[in-house]
Amino acid sequence: MMRSALYVLSTLIVMGLGYWAYVENYKTQAALDEVETLQRDIGQMRERLVVLKAEWAYLNRPDRLRDLAEMNFDRLGLLPLAPEQFGRVDQIAYPQEADALPLISSEDSVDVQGDLTVPLDGIEDLETQP
Repeated sequence: MMRSALYVLSTLIVMGLGYWAYVENYKTQAALDEVETLQRDIGQMRERLVVLKAEWAYLNRPDRLRDLAEMNFDRLGLLPLAPEQFGRVDQIAYPQEADALPLISSEDSVDVQGDLTVPLDGIEDLETQP
């Protein structure tokens, strides 16, 4: 009697372990499919990123931006950057304490408007256009 109960119990344990292995197999297959889908999506997004970076580099060519600035000078008033427009590092006031904000006097101010030293070709043509 004890032996037959042991056989039945062993059979039930083997069947339970078989069912558990069956369920885990399907979970693993689903996870592998999801990983494959994610890897494919990552690859497509990397390809798209390469295309977007190339488009960004193409659209931000200095000659193109210069032409756009010249074409829209009357509306935007964009001028080329000059070294005189930048301040020096020793002109930056750093706070002494974490809570205190530094007071900046008008004597420490820096003029950021520079003179147009480089002529923009075509500005005269733009002024005559309607």
